[in-house]
Amino acid sequence: MPFPKLRNALMLAMGLAATLAHAVDVAFAPVAPGVYAFVGEKGGRTHQNEGLNANIGLVVTPAGALLVDSGASFLGAKQIHEAVKKVTSQPVRWVINTGGQDHRWLGNGYFLAQGAEVMAHASARADMLARGGDHMSNLKTELKEKLDGTVPTLPSRFLSGSDETLNLGGTVVEVKHRGGAHTPGDVIVWLPGPRVVFSGDVVYVDRMLGVIPVSHAGRWLQSFAALEALQPARIVPGHGEVCDLATARAQTRDYLQALRTHMKKAVDDGAEIGAAIQTFDAQPWMGLLNAAQLHPGNASRTYLELERE
Repeated sequence: MPFPKLRNALMLAMGLAATLAHAVDVAFAPVAPGVYAFVGEKGGRTHQNEGLNANIGLVVTPAGALLVDSGASFLGAKQIHEAVKKVTSQPVRWVINTGGQDHRWLGNGYFLAQGAEVMAHASARADMLARGGDHMSNLKTELKEKLDGTVPTLPSRFLSGSDETLNLGGTVVEVKHRGGAHTPGDVIVWLPGPRVVFSGDVVYVDRMLGVIPVSHAGRWLQSFAALEALQPARIVPGHGEVCDLATARAQTRDYLQALRTHMKKAVDDGAEIGAAIQTFDAQPWMGLLNAAQLHPGNASRTYLELERE
């Protein structure tokens, strides 16, 4: 090859371009006046998406910006912040963690260093402490060097009530907790002015929800009922595209209700767990992303939940 240096430079440039092309693109889209959402990838956590496979909310007020969830890492939080700056010159003054899952709170350290007040429900504290190390170990496998600088950092303020009303920069924000859902600290963040709700992991659309060991399907339905009572105009779900209430009912509530009803009858009738799982009709939800992988675990954990009751 006559020009090895040129060839090497071109190969390096092409490699860099490929890396940038596959990097996560954090961008907030308008949902209502002054209200925005970043819709994360609907699949799993990857090195390319930096663990940002969940939705992030942004509310711009005259006195600062509110961020709903802080991302899965320090570097991810920095990218979220850069995306905020493209929408508003207001500083991020407040962050609300909607639950204890990694991409809801592992970016806290970054925003606390920027001077933001970070809030979560008190029920999230024990979960964050118990699972923070596991989150880091699991993310390290995928994110590798992109997890550098991340330290599991608790919020600076815990909310204790089932209904908390905050006045943030003149904007009324209501935080509602009904015992958790996907995680014990799951809350919904309601903006009564524009009638927009950030559901956190109380609502999944487009992809199958996950009933994990810290989840409780019964309390999850109670949390959904609190959201439903608000009759929101728009829902920013924890995962999936911004949606209406009918979509959230069909893809989250109806699935959980069907699981609970079926598994309660199975437990009452003395059916074995394997038989209970096999006889559940999951077909209406099998078109959701990851349904085949996640449904068996959802079904078994819901059976065990009913067995304990």
